[in-house]
Amino acid sequence: MPSLAENKRRSFIIHFTSHSYFNIACCLFLRGQESAGIVTSDGASTPTYTSHKGMGLVSSAFPPEALLKLRYGNLGICHTRYSTTGFSELQNCQPFVVDTLHGKIAVAHNGELVNSRALRKKVMRHGVGLSTGSDSELITQLLALTPPMEELDTPDWVARIKNLMTETPTSYSLLVMFKDVIYAVRDPYGNRPLSIGRVVPISKLHSTGAGEEDTEGWVVSSESCSFQSIGAKYYREVLPGEIVQISKHGVQSLSVVPRPEGDLPAFCIFEYVYFARPDSIFEGQMVYTVRQRCGRQLAIEAPTDVDVVSTVPESATPAALGYAQQSGLPYMEVLCKNRYVGRTFIQPNTRLRQLGVAKKFGVLTDNFAGKRVVLIDDSIVRGNTISPIIKLLREAGATEVHIRVASPPIKFPCYMGINIPTKEELIANKPQFKDIAGYIGADSVKYLTVEGLVSAVQEGIASVQEKEDNMSSNKVGHCTACLTGKYPVELEW
Repeated sequence: MPSLAENKRRSFIIHFTSHSYFNIACCLFLRGQESAGIVTSDGASTPTYTSHKGMGLVSSAFPPEALLKLRYGNLGICHTRYSTTGFSELQNCQPFVVDTLHGKIAVAHNGELVNSRALRKKVMRHGVGLSTGSDSELITQLLALTPPMEELDTPDWVARIKNLMTETPTSYSLLVMFKDVIYAVRDPYGNRPLSIGRVVPISKLHSTGAGEEDTEGWVVSSESCSFQSIGAKYYREVLPGEIVQISKHGVQSLSVVPRPEGDLPAFCIFEYVYFARPDSIFEGQMVYTVRQRCGRQLAIEAPTDVDVVSTVPESATPAALGYAQQSGLPYMEVLCKNRYVGRTFIQPNTRLRQLGVAKKFGVLTDNFAGKRVVLIDDSIVRGNTISPIIKLLREAGATEVHIRVASPPIKFPCYMGINIPTKEELIANKPQFKDIAGYIGADSVKYLTVEGLVSAVQEGIASVQEKEDNMSSNKVGHCTACLTGKYPVELEW
């Protein structure tokens, strides 16, 4: 039986116990809660693919009887979906499987293509019909097309993946399964995350002595935090533009596709702000540590005269602790989170988000009644959540409620895989933003600056690169488009 580790906020991973010569478990991707799918392969020269897909959380999508039919796979890819394009319905659930000239491939994708409209037309001109509105099906069909440099009878998957990369610059992290091999791929800008882990004996999981010889299998995930729950250790990130082959021979880097000259990497800075779990590692640093630095920087930029520092749990907690440390104020919890409510931000419509907020928090009155509170939030996107929280605290006895936000105002939509679809939805673009404190019922509201956020994020990367003595060979850059309107590539309009 495969063992399945699931977190409602994170990607999940499946570990298949090998019954032949090797064992790969690969997972993509997202921290979604709308649907989930798995495709496994027996790794034969003419492989048998077995799949299961379902709507809802992993626990709903995969009843025990569904997992039984997947147990004979040597390798597999899987996906949990958070929709940005295409409707939230089963036909858009990944991974996608298609027949190609050389056999079946299975593909899972995280991200959103910036030129999908033009690519859809191109694929259709080749006589290929598309059955969904998902970018992921489009990627699958593009990979199925024979590239100019491929010989007729020999599939060249590196050439096919490179051909895809020339067709679209961003945004995608991919897993491509063909026969007994899985390819892990990040676009040249590295906009979406992708990490590799090694499955090791449980006795070596927390040991520094686990070497390559102890590797029992390989896993890939959007976030490294998901590795430990299935007995895997973080190995490394897939580099921007890198094509990595995972097979019975281990992990091999096949190629790195460069960005246009002068372009910086564009890893999504919102991963650090909100989307990732605090124990994940990106760019050699832990997200928790970055959020603490953001909180300290926020205290420098936006101090306040209060009695208590607290947080909107849970993703803002490290920033709140950093703010308290820098300001010398006591940190106290004032909100108790209902852990049985899913993420409101990634609910597919406003009504569901609002209903989620109403049952998400309780108050810890003894910690703040009669006191002035500064509440640290990681971001304010639509403004639906923070206002009822402030009202809740006032009604429970807070004399003042100040808001400090550990990221800059979000002013622009994301076209690369995060559900911020229109400028009109964003509170920072509404007339009420001129008096946002009055609008949400706070005594004051201040945000971290863009420069402060970038500095807090890149400080840790510079430290890692300095230790590795390769500062000169690595460029550092992040996508701040949702904050600045400066997108890393030209968008399709």
